[in-house]
Amino acid sequence: MEVVPNFKLSPSDFGFLWTECKRCFYLKVARGFPRPDTGFPKIFNVIDRQMKERFTGKRTEDMAPGMPAGIVHASDEWVESVPLVRPGRAATAFIRGIFDTVLKLDEGGYAIVDFKTSTVDGRQAAKYSCQLHAYAVALEKSAARKFGLSPVTTLGLLVYEPTGFVTGGAGTARLDGRFEWLEIERDDEYFFGVVDEMLAVLERPEPPDADPDCALCRYREASRRTGW
Repeated sequence: MEVVPNFKLSPSDFGFLWTECKRCFYLKVARGFPRPDTGFPKIFNVIDRQMKERFTGKRTEDMAPGMPAGIVHASDEWVESVPLVRPGRAATAFIRGIFDTVLKLDEGGYAIVDFKTSTVDGRQAAKYSCQLHAYAVALEKSAARKFGLSPVTTLGLLVYEPTGFVTGGAGTARLDGRFEWLEIERDDEYFFGVVDEMLAVLERPEPPDADPDCALCRYREASRRTGW
């Protein structure tokens, strides 16, 4: 009997790997051959951890203007969805990853919040949309004995942009800056359309062509061509 694949999809891959290079995405998910880990600057992990500790149990009025009214409910939890069955697709997929923060909203329901230390414009915000949708779907369609919440009514980015460096004397210093709330409209039709496209690629017997802008694929090709 033929085994129907059930592919694991990481929420972060929706925002980065899938949009950067379909070939690298296929190799990671379908063949278990991920890109080399280039590491992540420690300072961003430190800032991220400090923000979450500062906001634990806090209300959104203490976080950034424009956020929906509510309180921080959970942070850094693993989520995993049931297999997602899609019309016309033989394979299924499940979502597994760790979200940043979930708010419990005063008006009912929950909000998924992703922390960003950067400048995020409209184009970049759209890039993170599918990542936030993936967390929402994993929470609402959680696998047995996995962390779940429903309904998820709001998605957004809490963006911290450092704008100054302040010294306090006696060898102390801090980054100064501001928070901005960027709400992202939930559009499940669009999100599941992306899942359908992913499954169509993953069901192929061979990987798709490399993206011409993918530096890693260009390096691989040069290595094969030169034999180095």
